[in-house]
Amino acid sequence: MDLSTLDLPGIPKLRSGKVREVFDLGADGLLFVATDRLSAFDCILPDPIPGKGEVLTQMSAFWFAHLRARGSIADHLVTTDFARFPERLQPFAAQLAGRSMIVRRARPLPVECVVRGYLAGSGWKEYQSTGVVCGHRLPPGLQLADALPEPIFTPASKNDHGHDENIDWPAFVARLGDEAVAEKLRAASLLVYSLGAQHAAGRGIIIADTKFEFGVDEATGEILLIDEVLTPDSSRFWPANEYRPGISPPSYDKQFVRDYLETLAWDKTPPAPGLPPEIIARTAEKYRQALREISGDAAS
Repeated sequence: MDLSTLDLPGIPKLRSGKVREVFDLGADGLLFVATDRLSAFDCILPDPIPGKGEVLTQMSAFWFAHLRARGSIADHLVTTDFARFPERLQPFAAQLAGRSMIVRRARPLPVECVVRGYLAGSGWKEYQSTGVVCGHRLPPGLQLADALPEPIFTPASKNDHGHDENIDWPAFVARLGDEAVAEKLRAASLLVYSLGAQHAAGRGIIIADTKFEFGVDEATGEILLIDEVLTPDSSRFWPANEYRPGISPPSYDKQFVRDYLETLAWDKTPPAPGLPPEIIARTAEKYRQALREISGDAAS
């Protein structure tokens, strides 16, 4: 079934994000439900992408397990196994199974931790104008989709509604109020990107860039990797066998939808336009293909 919105009678909803619904389970933690909503240019589109929520949940679960096995950083995931969910959630199996995770309660930090390994998107546009990407001066003469000399950390503000905005390092530290925490987030982001990119490369996929979110465990004060990780919603995935510097590579992610929207006379403010059935179907397949390619038959 497609899922665009969700309420669970008797279960308090804390918030609705661009994609996820978050419910309060009391002592059991939080329930994150990935809907089939799709946002582009920070606008929620009117048409759901069938099965998208399941793909996001299963891919995040794969990556959390992969990263745990390599001791990268603690995360918030408790379980995605619906059989282990509290009894009071069992009547909602049709809505929740396969697209939900129970997580540790954490206070989200007000930043997006973006790592770029290749020159694309807003980074390419900024480089063309200034030779700089989010405060990082890059070598001259780079082309669209070129690999960077090394991955760079380019944080952004985090806004539940409206546009996230790139910020420089001093602004990043100021938003967090603690330089030591800022340094830890930068190091963790670069490490997780490196581990993810290494695995993906072995599966024939380039992770051009990605963004992470972090939170603070309300009980222990521990910094946790939260929300989703290395999914087609939060990352730019390119098939390695079709990658060529100088062109915008085909992608497994929502860049496909962005490219379509760029052909329209739309000013990128709400309300967003509807998507043709063929764009919806091809986007759904791209998400499923990303999961198949990344996870393969192995669990880590």
